[in-house]
Amino acid sequence: MPVETTAHTLRQDADRLAGGYPALLAEAERVAALVAAGVHGRRRPGQGETFWQYRPYDVSDPANRIDWRRSARGDAVFVRDTEWEAANSVYLWRDGGPGMNWRSDKSLPTKRDRASVLSLALTSLLMRGGERCAVLGESERPRSGRVGYERLAHRLAASEGSLDMLAGKLPAHAKLLIASDFLTEPEAWPQRLATLAARPASGVLLHIIDPAEETFPFKGRVEFQTPGGWMKPYLLGRAERAKADYRTRFQAHCQRVEDSARHLGFTVIRHHTDQAPGPALTALYQAFEGTL
Repeated sequence: MPVETTAHTLRQDADRLAGGYPALLAEAERVAALVAAGVHGRRRPGQGETFWQYRPYDVSDPANRIDWRRSARGDAVFVRDTEWEAANSVYLWRDGGPGMNWRSDKSLPTKRDRASVLSLALTSLLMRGGERCAVLGESERPRSGRVGYERLAHRLAASEGSLDMLAGKLPAHAKLLIASDFLTEPEAWPQRLATLAARPASGVLLHIIDPAEETFPFKGRVEFQTPGGWMKPYLLGRAERAKADYRTRFQAHCQRVEDSARHLGFTVIRHHTDQAPGPALTALYQAFEGTL
């Protein structure tokens, strides 16, 4: 292949990957702003140098915690609390498999886009609380702050999200967000999660589901094709006859993912792409708030 053709192809690929980035970032910021107004911040008393609050003295407090200058203003004795300042590292992985680019209706986002928006919105909220975040499998270290957020957002939006990235460098006791439909090699996910838990790491699985994947609304003669074309098309003469069996199998798949994850210490949050992203983001943020 000529060098000119290769360079042109690379530019096209780069433009395609980056094309949806501004829209994803804007949507993530909008969702994060809505949720931020309704959730409690992660600021709390603990080890640190920044002043947090004055509070009444308790008999369990050591005497050296008393702020005598503040206490001298009245009859009560006060303790000076500092703000907790132990930032954690959160790693994100958004599945980029062919199936994640699917949607059952043009009015719905693809599973990949919704996973990206929720991942970015969660990152925004966590970084506001002082946490450091990174894309799992990328070479960059975890970052915080606005510049760090924008760098991470661009990397996540353009990330291939390959399964190999789950084996990326990960410090012990790091927290993870894994966003996927878990339909690629579903039988292998229990082992993947066990490998991550053994490193050791824990966190949240965001299970992204298109509504048609769960309800199977198809009727009549329907040809089914696998994203990426790794299997031959499959033709059903009367699709409605397969509905009951399909739904039973799909629910069994979802339950298998949840059972494996919870057994290994991961929290599972399901989200359907026809639902508003706000409730899912609130659930994600609260799940991480309890572990960081």
